[in-house]
Amino acid sequence: MASRLPSAPPGIAGFTYVRPLGTGGFADVFLFEQNLPRRPVAVKVMLEDIVDDNLLRMFNAEADVMARLSAHPSILTIYEASISADGRPYIVMEYCPTSLTNRYRREVIPVSEVLQLGVKIASALETAHRSGLLHRDIKPSNILMTTFGAPVLADFGIASAITGRADTDEVFAMSVPWSAPEIVEERVSGSVAAEVWGLGATLYSLLAGRSPFERPGSGQNSRDQLKSRIRKAAYTPIGRSDVPARLEEVLARSMARDAAARHASAAELAHELQLVQHEMGVPHTPMEVAVDEWAAAGAAVDFADDRARGPVRPSVSYESRRPARTPRALERRPDEGTILVGAEPRPRLSTTARVALLAAGGVLLAAGGALTTLLLVGGGL
Repeated sequence: MASRLPSAPPGIAGFTYVRPLGTGGFADVFLFEQNLPRRPVAVKVMLEDIVDDNLLRMFNAEADVMARLSAHPSILTIYEASISADGRPYIVMEYCPTSLTNRYRREVIPVSEVLQLGVKIASALETAHRSGLLHRDIKPSNILMTTFGAPVLADFGIASAITGRADTDEVFAMSVPWSAPEIVEERVSGSVAAEVWGLGATLYSLLAGRSPFERPGSGQNSRDQLKSRIRKAAYTPIGRSDVPARLEEVLARSMARDAAARHASAAELAHELQLVQHEMGVPHTPMEVAVDEWAAAGAAVDFADDRARGPVRPSVSYESRRPARTPRALERRPDEGTILVGAEPRPRLSTTARVALLAAGGVLLAAGGALTTLLLVGGGL
């Protein structure tokens, strides 16, 4: 259940508001219909009362990262990003009707479907990593399902560069149930090894119906309790008879306490998931990873950009052969009380002069009132 009501939908030219889709700590998501071409879209808009430099930086980075990667078939597509009529930054994205947020808790998801999803999302992560980018928040709710039933990775709101930045403080952001030990201990803010853990923990959740270190019973899964179990990283078998032992081994390795013992890359994890598919006799899911030439193309994403980027008024500078015109002050007519545009304003009177004029005006008004009274009295005699 949402902890608050959604904010007012933004006014965006060319889009018609339909209904709210969800609320978050920093932004709301609304369903809009794009007028041309006509299609449903999801619009993520920042909350007006919390916009600051840090959130603008995160929002700009999310738009830039998604634009860089959304050509990948397993990464959510972004259509545009700008600033709405009321001054709130927004991102227009592909509308996905469902996510994995609660599905794994309500139903038993087939192993073959989880393996297929795992290879696709691992391919998306590998493409991001080859582009020098980290997602940093892999979890079931950030995997959406398109209208064709395909999984796509979404929400790059806390993404960062793999190399990091030496001139800025590290920002630690995490979803604890799916975070690696080095993340919950705040030793690193993100790494490829932590992404491998996050994907392994997500696949575990989809199969087990719970997060990897969640325990049954109330009062057993506070944030501190989860962190304590994650630090120990003791793998608990899923407990489903249809989950192959080889898959348990793959997931256990992806969530090893020692980051060096995990799969060296998302591609390696995807390859091991394919081997499990082969042993089960199900069709192999192809890996879709961008070639190195594509990954290296384009300017690097600037994660320090905290500008409010939006619509600009286009202008073209050119040199004219005509002589420059000297602005001429318009002549002011005596009966005009308003200064015209381009007219020279009259010199302002000093304070003393203004007081004197006010006093004189008061005397004239008093005299006029006395004369009016005298005339009225005289007329009544």
